[in-house]
Amino acid sequence: MITVQKVLLAGCFLPILTFAQGDTRRAEIRGGGGSGKCTIEVEVDGVAEVMVDREMGYLRTIEGQRATWRRFVCNQPMPSNPNNFRFRGIDGRGRQTLIRTPQNNRGRAVVQLEDSKGGREGYTFDLEWDGGYDGGRYDNGGSRPGGGFGNNGGNNRPGGNWGNNGGNNRPGGNWGNNGGNFNARQAERACASEVQNRIRRDYNVSARIERVQMDDNRGANDSVYGQASARQRNRTVYFDFDCRVNTNNGNVRNVRVNERR
Repeated sequence: MITVQKVLLAGCFLPILTFAQGDTRRAEIRGGGGSGKCTIEVEVDGVAEVMVDREMGYLRTIEGQRATWRRFVCNQPMPSNPNNFRFRGIDGRGRQTLIRTPQNNRGRAVVQLEDSKGGREGYTFDLEWDGGYDGGRYDNGGSRPGGGFGNNGGNNRPGGNWGNNGGNNRPGGNWGNNGGNFNARQAERACASEVQNRIRRDYNVSARIERVQMDDNRGANDSVYGQASARQRNRTVYFDFDCRVNTNNGNVRNVRVNERR
């Protein structure tokens, strides 16, 4: 049993150890709330892969001349389970491919760069996301100090305590919609209710809302993110969800529920 556990543990760390044999760089974090973004630029002559794990970047040369870093800039560290994760190739004559997303690679994104022509070429790409789950909490881009689930507000779970300060989860301010009719607590609750209905309809199970928080976009269409769980065939299934809530009238739209694999 001990031998098997050692083999499994080694397998978990093998990808990062392999990348560590290449060049490692910590991102320049420039700050800023809202959506997250990292811009990465490297020089490639052959084939290389870039792995991003929060604020750390790992550059590995697969074939050809050794790849080198030019730039690695983020406005915030990438969460291990980002919402609406996106890859966008910006510059480079060859092929850029997202081969691993953070959701299916233990929180690490991997991009492969293929330069088939002779000589070195600069490649630039962006990784973008809209908040996400990281290390036991949901992060909405750093706009909520501490980012901890339930700080100054109870457990934010429908049917439970929605906060002993009336949903005011932002020190010194009402975390609402800047003049709309729905505050953050009501928007979170509306989204959670729609998510439970969606899971009940699509999976035929009753879901429990584990975490929920609002990303205040200072407008009528605020985003709500969270995580839910349900028992299905003697196992616990986890879901990530997000909604758009019109805080002027409480309408919930663009409900997305993804089962975590």
